[in-house]
Amino acid sequence: MRAKHHNGKPDRRMRGFETAGGLLRTRIREVGEARGFAVSRLLTHWAEVVGQDLAAQTRPVKIGYSKGGLGATLTLLTTGPAAPMVQMQLPQIREKVNACYGYNAISRISLTQTAPTGFAEGQAQFTPAPKPAPKAPDPKILRAAERTTEGCANAELKSALETLARNVLTRSAERAAQKKG
Repeated sequence: MRAKHHNGKPDRRMRGFETAGGLLRTRIREVGEARGFAVSRLLTHWAEVVGQDLAAQTRPVKIGYSKGGLGATLTLLTTGPAAPMVQMQLPQIREKVNACYGYNAISRISLTQTAPTGFAEGQAQFTPAPKPAPKAPDPKILRAAERTTEGCANAELKSALETLARNVLTRSAERAAQKKG
């Protein structure tokens, strides 16, 4: 629910990216509900729900409800080689998913196996995207790190101290930028 001023416009804090996020959240919810996912968090935060190791080997595909309506079946996609290990962890996965829902929504989990590549459209990706390469340090930080080690005669020690100073200064600059933004 958005806070509104007397003129009917959203509160200033509720504009901009939060509005765009709200639009995206609605689309994700619609797509998720079409596939049986009443809680879209299960799709968007799968790694947080089950952990990085399991998320690298599985993907939630759909949730099917029985005619009686008591308990649903979560279908997970995994690769053939990972299936036996995932099968052994199904009780823990069910507990974690039900904790996401807040009640025992999932009574059963079914595994579907596939190759990690193939099926031209919508290939199954089980490994997370590679981390981006670290960006080059700020030249100001490099100069400051060099200044802190000017009097050091030992080349190895000087190099290690410069690296330490560069890391400390970079983290300090990142924290200051986060506080501003």
